Amino acid sequence: MDKEFDVVANYKTLLVESPEISMPVAAIESLVELIKHSKATTMSEFMLSIKDASQRLKSSVRNSISLSAGCDLFLRFVTRNSHDVADFETWKATLISRGQSFVEKADACRYKIAELGVPFIRDGSTVLIHAHSRVVSLLLQKAAADHKRFKVFVTESSQTQGGIRSAKVLRAAGIPTTIILDAAVGYVIDKVDMVLVGAEGVVENGGLINQIGSYQMAIVAKAANKPFYAVAESYKFVRLFPLNQYDLPTYNADTLSFQELNTDHDAKSLEDGTPSSASQTALHLKTAEDQTSQGSNPLVDYTPPNYITLLFTDLGVLTPSGVSDELIKLYL
Repeated sequence: MDKEFDVVANYKTLLVESPEISMPVAAIESLVELIKHSKATTMSEFMLSIKDASQRLKSSVRNSISLSAGCDLFLRFVTRNSHDVADFETWKATLISRGQSFVEKADACRYKIAELGVPFIRDGSTVLIHAHSRVVSLLLQKAAADHKRFKVFVTESSQTQGGIRSAKVLRAAGIPTTIILDAAVGYVIDKVDMVLVGAEGVVENGGLINQIGSYQMAIVAKAANKPFYAVAESYKFVRLFPLNQYDLPTYNADTLSFQELNTDHDAKSLEDGTPSSASQTALHLKTAEDQTSQGSNPLVDYTPPNYITLLFTDLGVLTPSGVSDELIKLYL
């Protein structure tokens, strides 16, 4: 592998320079750049360099769900077309050309999803969304452009402040938008007509991996008999089959581990009989210790398919059970 090209640095640069690019697309574009810089002379050496770069990309971020989807899709494309190679250099040129074509067409996926999702936004309805999703925002902007009148509730997403970003985008499009606390989903659910969320990844059974809080929104929506829709580009379909939250690749032993808050402060509270300072300031985590604890929180959660009404994708409007059929087409 060419040591002069840093695939991870290239990936991070793409995300900074193009804020609207998604992680899997940035990963594929970085792997295409790797091929351009590759000095491999044999098929074996070339395949090893691609696999190694893919693994380094996955290891470079804490939440690698959607990034992994892009890497795995590109690797599958490479291996699928590597068996009958007559000329190595010509084959590399073909990979570069097709990879660049995929990147150029990636934006079209969002617009296709928006077109498919707009009919589900009824005039006079209220939509609840979670944090920030580019494709969700585009869908709602498209609905507003089609002269549909609706209101939006968006969770603030305290961990990333994504809800505030979504509110700015939607208000700029003339859509009445109210930011709510993450804990207020149950409070507003009776006022909404549907829940609409994005996706970090869609797994083999049609379940959803998305920003933390999506699962509890799905539970509340089901209890209130409200439809729960997810939107996702097909390049975010991932070959995972989690059975619960702890099967996700992002899970580790430190997730939700708050030893420093549970020992020192609680011990002091027991000794003098007064409430610990930690409990008094639980809603305002500002200290270095609290920030460390906050880093132990999960970034994403898993929503089982039985909570999902439909998925809007560039492959069409799918039921959760239809995802496995599409994954078979992609990987076999």
